[in-house]
Amino acid sequence: MLKTLYTRLALGLFLLLLAVGLLYTFISLYSLREYSASVNQALHQDLAQNLVSDRNLVRDGKLDRSALEELFALYMAINPSIEIYLLDLDGTLLSYSADPAKIKRNQVSLAPIHRLMDDMSLYPLLGDDPRNHDRQKVFSVTPVPSADTPEGYLYVVLRGEEYDAAETMARGGRILKMSAWALLVSLTVAMVAGLTIFHLLTRRLRSLTRLVEQFENSDMRQDPSSTWSSTWSNSPGYSKRWRDKRPEVRDEIDYLGVTFDEMARRIATQIEQLTEKDAQRRRLIAQVSHDLRTPLASMQGYIESLKLRRDSLSPQEQDRFLDIALKEGRRLSRLVDELFELAALEAREKQPVPEPFPLAELVHDVVQKHGQAARDSQLTLSLSGDPALPTVYADLAMTERVLDNLISNAIAYSPPGSSIDVIVGQTGGEPEVCVQDSGPGISAQDLPHIFDPFYRGEASGGVGHAGLGLAIARRIMTLQGGDIRVENLSSGGASFCIRLPVYASH
Repeated sequence: MLKTLYTRLALGLFLLLLAVGLLYTFISLYSLREYSASVNQALHQDLAQNLVSDRNLVRDGKLDRSALEELFALYMAINPSIEIYLLDLDGTLLSYSADPAKIKRNQVSLAPIHRLMDDMSLYPLLGDDPRNHDRQKVFSVTPVPSADTPEGYLYVVLRGEEYDAAETMARGGRILKMSAWALLVSLTVAMVAGLTIFHLLTRRLRSLTRLVEQFENSDMRQDPSSTWSSTWSNSPGYSKRWRDKRPEVRDEIDYLGVTFDEMARRIATQIEQLTEKDAQRRRLIAQVSHDLRTPLASMQGYIESLKLRRDSLSPQEQDRFLDIALKEGRRLSRLVDELFELAALEAREKQPVPEPFPLAELVHDVVQKHGQAARDSQLTLSLSGDPALPTVYADLAMTERVLDNLISNAIAYSPPGSSIDVIVGQTGGEPEVCVQDSGPGISAQDLPHIFDPFYRGEASGGVGHAGLGLAIARRIMTLQGGDIRVENLSSGGASFCIRLPVYASH
């Protein structure tokens, strides 16, 4: 039960209210006591002086002891809440109205007496209680027989023992009950109000918890009807003004809900991507198996034929069988190398090491390198464009690998007697190289997949293998911060273009 946030909030509220209630009760009782003492002393600040004048305690400039004794007896009967003491100039008790057996002090401090006589507005001002060594009480005082010729002080304790007994009885009875009932009612009302407010405040949090549980128990595919925004965007708490101003970020709970929605969408998207990646992986495995099996089967077939029919084959036929097996072996080796290269690029194990270099010079060298292969295929390989290109910032070896692949593909797919144009230039201020062949071009349905691994278009005509070269080229360009694109030419053939970032010298 204590595991829920609502229960913990309720318990915390109860303890807080209880602590506040007890503290308030203590402060109220203390303040009431101080207030009562202040009022009592303010009302009776002239009591001692009035007693002297009203009861004729001073006669012929002398204190009348017999009148004082009558005063003690009278006030013990009429007003037992006060206690009257006669002090000498040192504060020593000379006479008093209290029970002698209960007197604990023989002398009281004169400091508060002098302070009150100097300023009668200083209340509550406490003086020593002759009945107790530690307790102090409010008092009234006047010099006797007069202020001009003082011989002592008439010291009146305004809250004597009888008053304390009556106050203790009242506090233990009705006042205590009233305070307890007031505290109980206040705590109950505050608790009910707090629980209601907590229930309303945690309502959206409970809804968010249910959404998270539903998402956890589902297949992790985000349902638009079970999102936080769809749950609360039409609730009464959302006015049109909130809806027009993105109400889902109204407070921390809404922010948490929106964050959950975005997280759930990302998870759903990632699951879809993983599903698609898994399907691609399965297709890739199937295609890899097929492409590896084809040259391997061809090699095995020719070698077995050579072994079985070696005596009946002429030397020329044996050489042809060996050449075909060797060609298929090289094809298999090249495919395995490309597989490892693509895997290393995808896993980021093979990272580019960029450096500034002139792109035009690299393109010129690559074209010269493929010149003989073009002539052997009866093709014209030409280089044109603006050689004054800005310096690029890329991996030179990787860029050369991409250019080799594009020119080799152009040679493989161009018919004899045609031409291949390598054009250097700029697009958007960045150096660009385009390789244009005279082949059959790329069909519209093949164009979006031309950079997919092992994809073979309809126009491939069985040339080479379903390669990884274009997939490797795209990955290299992505890692270098460059770009590669393809388009069909209106005159026939295809144009592959790469663009590299410009070197920014500091």
